[in-house]
Amino acid sequence: MDSYQASLEAATRLALEFLNGLDSRPVAPAMQGAEIRARLDRPLSDHGIDPEQVIAELAADADPGILASTGGRFFAWVIGGALPSALAADWLASTWDQNATLAASGPSAAMVEEIAGAWLKEILGLPAESSFAFVTGCQMAHVTCLAAARHSLLKKCNWDVEDQGLFGAPRLRILSSGQHHGSFERAGRLLGFGSASFEFVAADSEGRMDPDALDIALTKRNLPTVVLLQAGEINTGMYDPFDALIPIAHQHEAWVHVDGAFGLWAAASPRFRHLLRGVSLADSWATDGHKSLNLPFDSGYAFVRDAESHRAAMSHRASYLVHDAELRDQIDWTPEWSRRARGFSTYAALRQLGRHGVTALIEQLCDHARALVDGIGHLSGVEVLCRPVVNQGLVRFPDRDTDQIIAAINATGEAYFGGVTWRGQRAMRVSVCNARTTDADVARAIRAVASVLSVPT
Repeated sequence: MDSYQASLEAATRLALEFLNGLDSRPVAPAMQGAEIRARLDRPLSDHGIDPEQVIAELAADADPGILASTGGRFFAWVIGGALPSALAADWLASTWDQNATLAASGPSAAMVEEIAGAWLKEILGLPAESSFAFVTGCQMAHVTCLAAARHSLLKKCNWDVEDQGLFGAPRLRILSSGQHHGSFERAGRLLGFGSASFEFVAADSEGRMDPDALDIALTKRNLPTVVLLQAGEINTGMYDPFDALIPIAHQHEAWVHVDGAFGLWAAASPRFRHLLRGVSLADSWATDGHKSLNLPFDSGYAFVRDAESHRAAMSHRASYLVHDAELRDQIDWTPEWSRRARGFSTYAALRQLGRHGVTALIEQLCDHARALVDGIGHLSGVEVLCRPVVNQGLVRFPDRDTDQIIAAINATGEAYFGGVTWRGQRAMRVSVCNARTTDADVARAIRAVASVLSVPT
């Protein structure tokens, strides 16, 4: 036990040093590529090394290549931090090392997922009868929901996809506004929805799918269809008009899936939940915990109204498995077999925050995003392309090379942003998704942008 104690105490000390140093640490990594390889590519010894030494050397060698995305000054991508209780629960989950496949292999892990799943449905305003799955992230949530959709749609065509596979199956298609995230397309490819299965429906000037165009697309071709809608587009935070679109899709017996990776959390806020009007009418929903809820990675959620189709797409039975008559077996709902007990961090975070705390967190992220975009937008030489609807915004530097400006800002270490091509223009994305972000962090980032812009090219 001494080796466990020494290595865990070392990890605790190093972790606290990292967390306590985030405010003074540059956000960008100090080293890239070959330099990091030179540090980490140590010879593999024949006889091994003391575990405490391994941890100490790992931390020292990896540190220059660590992106401080868990700190409050990271705004490049939709990445949250980790709440204290969620991080600690994640450590315990690794320590307990439960295989969260069956209730029999971890009763507490199974029960925590069952309880936290019910809490999530309540907070997100989703139908209580919906099934759910705790998965690695939003892409696997899409896979889970799409698998349920595929089962349901093909069953209506008298085709058992789990038994007969896809060879010779009726053709399926996916209708999207064209604003979908790449993770959904990857999920579709994994399930046999090739790129040719995607058809794009016209959208309005803000990128929201047009209801009349959807009706025309569904009427024109009578195919089993998944309609993909956005609850928070990745660059602008745009929301599709669910209350108008979903009834049209259901009139044509289409399955409606909602990508709400970060935007579904607006349901927790009285100020923003109007953006989700009608979203509960959909058939499936995907979202992330490692974004707006600020959990460690390995925290995604899938929700499916048709629990029977969800279970049929995922479940498996074997004579050596032990199934519980009362507790929920996770293997019935998730695409993985062996899996870590990822529900503990969700359970802990929701208990730490409570309903009002989740509301405050979501509104804090949105307020900081708007303050950051507005503050940068007031600087000379900046054009605001999209003021945040929730916590995503876009700005550009019309008289300068936007990518060079972003690189210069990141090089200061004071803040970290990313670029994107939006409507043919290079822009700087502003994403605020971290509970650690403060008013001081926002002001610090604005000053960093100002200092870079003050230097003539």
